[in-house]
Amino acid sequence: MSPIRMMHLLPVEAYTSQEWFEREQELIFSKVWHYAGFAEDIVEPGQYISVQAGLNNIFIVMGRDRRLRAFHNICRHRGTQLLRAVGKSQKAITCPYHDWTYDLEGNLISVPEEDREFPDLDKSCLGLKPASVDRWRGMLWVHPDPNAGSIMEWFGEIEPELGPHQVDKLVEYPQVRTTTEIKANWKIVVENYIDVYHLSHLHSGTLHMYDHAKAKFGFVGPHYVFWEPLSQWYREDIEKNVMMPLLDEIPRNKIGAWVPMLFPGLGLAENESSWSIYYVMPLAPDSTRVETRTKVKNVSSWEFAMQSWRSGSFWTRNTSAKYEGDAKTDSLATGDFMAEDVYVCEQQQKSLQSPYFEIGATAVSGESPVKEHQQIVLAFIEGNQQAK
Repeated sequence: MSPIRMMHLLPVEAYTSQEWFEREQELIFSKVWHYAGFAEDIVEPGQYISVQAGLNNIFIVMGRDRRLRAFHNICRHRGTQLLRAVGKSQKAITCPYHDWTYDLEGNLISVPEEDREFPDLDKSCLGLKPASVDRWRGMLWVHPDPNAGSIMEWFGEIEPELGPHQVDKLVEYPQVRTTTEIKANWKIVVENYIDVYHLSHLHSGTLHMYDHAKAKFGFVGPHYVFWEPLSQWYREDIEKNVMMPLLDEIPRNKIGAWVPMLFPGLGLAENESSWSIYYVMPLAPDSTRVETRTKVKNVSSWEFAMQSWRSGSFWTRNTSAKYEGDAKTDSLATGDFMAEDVYVCEQQQKSLQSPYFEIGATAVSGESPVKEHQQIVLAFIEGNQQAK
C-alpha cells in the first residue's frame, strides 16, 4: 500500500480529488459569509449582483423601497437560475424557463396561464427563498442561511487588526480590475497568499519596498491578519516615491501594508496608496478564479498623472523581475508579483501528481500560517460534518 502523501496536515487528495472539493463546498463554503461586491454596485431599485456561495447561487437586489434583500437564485417552480452575473432588472424578475415572475421583494406575482388552472397554487407561499445580506467595510456580503445574524459576529474581532482605510471615501480604479483563472486548488492559492516565508525570496525584486523581516502576523479566529512596515529606503521620501497619491488617513508611524485573508477566501491588500480585494473562488479541485478590484484616493486624473510622473524614475530603478528573460513567455521575467504567484501556485499543483512529491523542512515562523490554515479547514469540515 502506498504511503499517504501529505501537504503538512492535509493529504494530497485534499488538493486534487473531486470528493474533497465537494465536501468543502458543502461544509465550508455553504456555511460562511461571502463577499458579493462593492456597496456602490447596487444603488438603484432593480440593480442586482449574484455570487456563488458553496452549493448556493445567491443574488442581492435593491427593492422598490431601496432596501437590499438577498435570495437564492432559483425559481420555485423547477429551480432554474433566475438572474445572471450582474445587471439591472426592470420591475420584476422573470424565470427564463416557464415565465414565473417575482417582484423585487421576492414575492411571486404571476404564473403562466396554464398554471392558473391549479386551484391549490397559493402564490403567497411560493416567494423566493431568502438568504442573508449585510454590509461591512464598503462591501456587500451574503450568507445562504436567512437567519445568519449580523456579519459583525463573523468579523468583529478582526476589525482592529485591519488598516485604517476609510473605504467609503475611496473610489474604484477600474482600469486595474482583473479576473485570473489559476490552475491550482483554492487552498494552494490561499496558502501562497499567507506564506510569509516566500515574500523576500520569490518577490525579491517586486515587493522589496516592504520590510518583510518586521512583519507581524497571526490568526484571529479563522481569519489571518498581517502587517509590515515600509522599507527604510522607500519610506525616506515616500511622498515622491509612492506610485499613486498617498492616502491621508494612515498614521505615518503605521504606514505599511495590511494584507489579511478573511476565511475562506477574501484577501485585502491595504497599503499606503490603495485598498484592494483579492477574491478567491474555487472552480474545481485544480482550478481557482481570482478577482481583484482596487480603490484609491478620490482626486483628479491630473493629480494621478503628476504622482505617476514624479515616481516613475524611482520605480524604474527599483523594480526588477525574478529572472531575466522574455516576459511574454516567462512569468518570472515579468516584474509582476501576481504573475510570479500564479506561476508558483500552478507549479505546486502539477507537482502533486508526482509519486515523488513530499514536503520538506518548513520555516518555523514564516510558513507556520500554512499549517494553521489547514487546521482551520479541517476544523470546519469536521465540525459541520458532526452538525449534520
